[in-house]
Formats: sequence, structure tokens, C-alpha cells
Amino acid sequence: MRCDALAFHPRLTIEMNQTLAAPDAASGVLAGSVATEATAADAPPPSGAEAESEAPVPKPVPAPRSADLSTDFRSPAPGYWPDVPPALWNDWKWQLKNRVTTLAQLEQHLVLTPEERAGVRVAGSKLALAVTPHFFNLIERDNPHCPIRRQVLPRLEESLVQPWEMADPVGEDHDMPVPGLVHRYPDRVLFLVTDRCASYCRYCTRSRVVSGAGEQELHTNFEGAIEYLKAHTEVRDVLFSGGDPLLFTDDKLEKILRSVREIPHVEFLRIGSRVPIFLPQRITPALCAMLKKYHPLWMSVHVNHPRELTTEVKEALERLADAGIPLGNQSVLLRGVNDSVEVMKPLVQKLLRCRVRPYYLYQLDLIQGSSHLQVPVSKGLEIIEGLRGHTTGYAIPQYVIDAPGGGGKVPVNPNYVLYHDREKVVIRNYEGRVFEYPDAGAVREIRAVAGISLPDAGNPRPLPTVDDFYP
Repeated sequence: MRCDALAFHPRLTIEMNQTLAAPDAASGVLAGSVATEATAADAPPPSGAEAESEAPVPKPVPAPRSADLSTDFRSPAPGYWPDVPPALWNDWKWQLKNRVTTLAQLEQHLVLTPEERAGVRVAGSKLALAVTPHFFNLIERDNPHCPIRRQVLPRLEESLVQPWEMADPVGEDHDMPVPGLVHRYPDRVLFLVTDRCASYCRYCTRSRVVSGAGEQELHTNFEGAIEYLKAHTEVRDVLFSGGDPLLFTDDKLEKILRSVREIPHVEFLRIGSRVPIFLPQRITPALCAMLKKYHPLWMSVHVNHPRELTTEVKEALERLADAGIPLGNQSVLLRGVNDSVEVMKPLVQKLLRCRVRPYYLYQLDLIQGSSHLQVPVSKGLEIIEGLRGHTTGYAIPQYVIDAPGGGGKVPVNPNYVLYHDREKVVIRNYEGRVFEYPDAGAVREIRAVAGISLPDAGNPRPLPTVDDFYP
């Protein structure tokens, strides 16, 4: 679609595009069994016809509560687990073993809506339900519009698939020369090392393979991936993701990092993880000391709402930063979660205080069953407009659309360039004020090509007009 805005200049038309118990002996992953994660319901799912007939029309989501906009860092503990001793609560293995995975557990703590209850019943056939106690404590008991519960609690709308939605919305399977290794961009690869997460985001791009509940399974060929990397000397950057690599034991994770770091042409490593947010107890001094051995190593975390930045999360991120790991954040634009400047501004400001640079703001991928969380692209542009100039430049993420089917990340920006010709650029600032900038570099280049003598720096002549070149 196309949107024509008001012309700020007589020669201008603006156009904008819219549109666990113990470590698994074989894998080294600390997580619950596949059966536990893949069977979240306590009742059989409704049939397809029932699911379609029960599907509600999306309702307006209320504006965020003032408490959601706080820039304070708070601990949610003990929350729904008042009798758990601190020593157990701070044990990340206890957190994994005691995740909320069933309808009965949800109803023990929350007042569920009919859409949520029905969603849990169908979750076991698509993407498992699992939420760590730490993150679960952020969910409001009786607020169906809580921005945290919208991210991790299944809803019936997940069973509705729109014609434009896809199982593999960014075409990763197409660019997978070795099972588990995605090579789309010229000099970097994505290494999917596990299909398990500490908690499961309901909008997960890889819900087709993550959690063991879907029809497709991830079978990463580790040896084949390492051999491929050795053979492809153009690869200088390896991003480890999944699932979540930080669910591996320290030894298992180090073995993988070491095997890639030993490849001479690989210049640096990256880890994509939501564990520091879902499971901050996992970010131990021992883990940080191990990661520090494999620099340069960067990490991208995933925070969508300011409430997620708790005291425990801030301390975990600071431990990673103290280990010399540069941190960036990737948020996903979600309806009813962060689709306003009022929410995004405190989020990016709190991230900087945690020593995390806001990196990307993603338009939600066209994942099957995600339409109830979709936000118009125009809203994303509005948010970037509301941040640019109104807060620190470091706090402004790049808004991107991961082009459907495998086109890669495409930056999407508000239009600040109103007009550009051979003489000048007409621009507007964050206040909407319009300025004209003489494009002296282009003028000098044109004059040199045309054989026109250049003015001395100490005796500048007026810039030429179009008539100078087209009499």
C-alpha cells in the first residue's frame, strides 16, 4: 500500500511503504522432557470446526497502565511462590524444573479468559506452553490485557491461519545447506543449536520446530555444520540461536563455541538468547567467565516491555557486560504489548541503563496464527518518529521487516528526506521543521566533470543552479 503525506515543499510528494530436571546426557540441555513440553493441555483440543466457530473477533486493547511505564527496576519474587526459599528460587535448574506447563497450573494462579483456556487446549499441537516462575511472576492475575501474558499464554486465535501467514515466514529452511545451519547473507550464518527455550513466545518465528510440539523437528548436523564453515572461508560471523543456546550446560556450550572459534576465518561469534530475561538466574559468574574466553563475542537479547527489566534481569545483563560482552536488544512489535511510544520510550531508556543498546525493532513475521498480535507498519514508523529527537540517539532501534520468504532484513524508516536534486537536499527534523541543505559535494563533482573551474576555499562563489548546466 501507499500513503501520500502532505507536501512540505512545492516540488515534493512523500511516499511511504506500509504495508527440567537434570542435564540431558546426550544434548547437555537443561530442560523438561519433550512429552512435558509438547503436552500442555489437560483436555483434548477442539476440532477444527469448533476452533473456527469459537474464534473471537479481536477486541481493542486498552492503553497501558501507568505501572507498565515505570522506569524503576523491581523484583517480582516471590510472587506466586511465597513458600519457596531464596536458595531454591535463585537456582536456575529449579526454575526450569518448576515451569508452568499445564492448564491446571495456570488456573491455580490466574483468572483465565475463555480464549486463553481454549488456547491452552490447542497449544500441544503447535507450540508448547512453558513459562519460568520468574517470568510468570510478571503476569497480572486478573488482567486479560496484561502485556506479559499476551506474549507467553496461548490463545484460541493461534488456531486461525490467515492466507498470507506461513510456517517458515522468513524462508530459513530454503537457505539451509546443512541441517541446522542457515546461510543467507554472504559473510555470516545462523547456527540453530537447539530447539528448546526457557519459556516459549507465542509469536515465535520458528514455532514449526521449537519445543517439540509442532509437526517439524530440528535435527542439527553439528559435524556437517562445522565442516561447512571450514570450507566456506567467506563466513566471518556465526550467530548461535535456536531455541536458546544458553540452555546448554556450560561444558556443552563451550564445546560448540570452541569448535567454531578454532576456524581461522571466523572473526567473531554472536549468541541470540532470551534466557537473561526469562531465566536471569542462569547468568552465573561461571558462565560469564567461560564466555569471556571466546571474544570477540556479542549477544542479542530479546525484551519487549519495560516490566521485563527486573532487578534480577538488570544484574544478569550487567554480569554479561562486565565480562566484556557487547549487548544489543531485539524487540518485536506486538499488538497490546509495545505498540505505542508511551511503552517503547521507557523500554529503550531502561535498556540503556542495563548497558544494552536497542538494536532492532522487528515487524512481526507472518507466522501462522499470529494475526491477533500484528501491528500496522504505519504504527512502527510512528513509534520511531516518536523516539527520534525525543530521547537519546543510542536508544533508537532500527525498525526492520524480515522480508517474507527469505528476502532478509529490510530497514524501514520515516521519510526525513523530502526532496533531493543535483543542488540540494530538503529535509525535516523531529519537530517537523523543514531545512534546505546545499549538496555541495554533488555540485563540485558535476562541475569537475563539466570542466568548470572550482572556486577557491577563501573566495567561494554562489552555488550554481540547474540553469548553469541546462541553459
